[in-house]
Amino acid sequence: MPPSVCSSTSISKFISDQPYLHMLETKCTTMTDLKKIHAHLIKTGLIKDKIASSRVLAFSAKSPPIGDINYANLVFTQIQNPNLFIWNTIIRGFSESSTPQYAIHLFIDMLTTSEVQPQLLTYPSVFKAYARRGLAKNGAQLHGRIIKLGLDFDTFIRNTLLHMYANCGFLVEARKLFDEDEVQDVVAWNSMIMGLAKSGEIDDSWRLFGEMPNRNDVSWNSMISGFVRNGMWSEALDLFSTMQKEKIKPSEFTLVSLLNACGHLGALEQGNWIYNYVKKNNVELNVIVVTAIIDMYCKCGNIEMAWQVFESVPNKGLSSWNSMILGLGTNGFEDEAIKLFARLQCTNLKPDSVSFIGVLTACNHSGLVDKAKDYFQLMKKEYGIEPSIKHYGCMVDILGRAGLLEEVEEVIRSMKMEPDAVIWGSLLSACRSHGNMALARWSAENLLELDPNESSGYVLMANMYAASGQFEEAMDERISMKEKQIEKEPGCSSIEVNGEVHEFASGRKLDSQFHDIYSLMH
Repeated sequence: MPPSVCSSTSISKFISDQPYLHMLETKCTTMTDLKKIHAHLIKTGLIKDKIASSRVLAFSAKSPPIGDINYANLVFTQIQNPNLFIWNTIIRGFSESSTPQYAIHLFIDMLTTSEVQPQLLTYPSVFKAYARRGLAKNGAQLHGRIIKLGLDFDTFIRNTLLHMYANCGFLVEARKLFDEDEVQDVVAWNSMIMGLAKSGEIDDSWRLFGEMPNRNDVSWNSMISGFVRNGMWSEALDLFSTMQKEKIKPSEFTLVSLLNACGHLGALEQGNWIYNYVKKNNVELNVIVVTAIIDMYCKCGNIEMAWQVFESVPNKGLSSWNSMILGLGTNGFEDEAIKLFARLQCTNLKPDSVSFIGVLTACNHSGLVDKAKDYFQLMKKEYGIEPSIKHYGCMVDILGRAGLLEEVEEVIRSMKMEPDAVIWGSLLSACRSHGNMALARWSAENLLELDPNESSGYVLMANMYAASGQFEEAMDERISMKEKQIEKEPGCSSIEVNGEVHEFASGRKLDSQFHDIYSLMH
């Protein structure tokens, strides 16, 4: 009997009898090791055996940094008449890779060109690929096939289906699957929590989290990430505090979310605690974590700590450089930001669109109009980066602050996309500062056309009319606001005291200790 169709005991004996296969099973830890073993298997002809080829494929199809899906694909193409295990391995590998669409293509090839048909373990990987590509409509067709085959009873398949629908925002379909099960496992609960939060249904997500009979670390991490995704920074930090009391270990993804929350709130003390937690618990300082730490310190105004982290880590990705450049530029260190951008140009990393937003922001804060123009041209001509709405926004703001309103008009008219409210607002503000009523009307009209309920257009025009002595026109703008029931958005700020974040808004009493604070001030 050939080894490929032997029992598991026979397969184990076959592997132990082959030294290179035995090495593959017991001592192979990197792709370099695998390639050496693979070469020997090719030389000896053993690679033609399904057991040997499938083991090489299984190792190379593992997720990075261990495997290499492109190498796995090359191995797969050399295997004649692949069996079910081999098809499942390559489909699963691609579903977990950066190119999950190839898992879908391979599944279709399997259906149309192979004598081997998909089985129970094939479908979850395909649904995962559909979820990652946001193709729930296509996945729904495969769901129909599952029902026809009578496989919809399987918990693993149902959970991946539920995840696909929830992840893609198909909440009605996800909820139907969820409610159909008499007993939902924690995976199903987590998928619903994540899907609701991702779709902005944060209240329903929080309610479901409270109803969970059993929670695991994914449940807590998903809820915290959901709060951060929906801008509920304080709630995220509060839940993390509860999570710590429950002795639940946060994931790397959660720590990044929490650092993001600390940055938005200016909660430096809590940000410091999380950074110390990362160091004490030997959390890998990969590019994502490092960037989150730098970004947090920059947003909290502690440039010294951000710089210390940036200079101390050996593995700096482009995102870390970008966060540091932008942080310097927005915290009064414009010259240092420009110098750091020049340093970036001398590395093996290539500045991207975000890098140029950082350096243009630095130019804006320091009033370096000519330098900003040079960077804007450099971005297009040397690096081939097409300006985005944010780049145009930077240039409009820079030129507007300098009073170069005719150049601002030229930039806006040359844009390949429609200007957004930020650009029209910047122009309107510049017109007010430099007294250009004609351009002000043009920008105000476009601003109000984009959003009739936007208060800044009315307010700035009223102020301009008042400043130029046109009091009736100014009054008309205010009356128009009142008739349309448009209110000026109040200013809001927050401070951190003893690890607790207090939020204040103009005209509103957001802080729980409002009366105590005002009594003390009095």
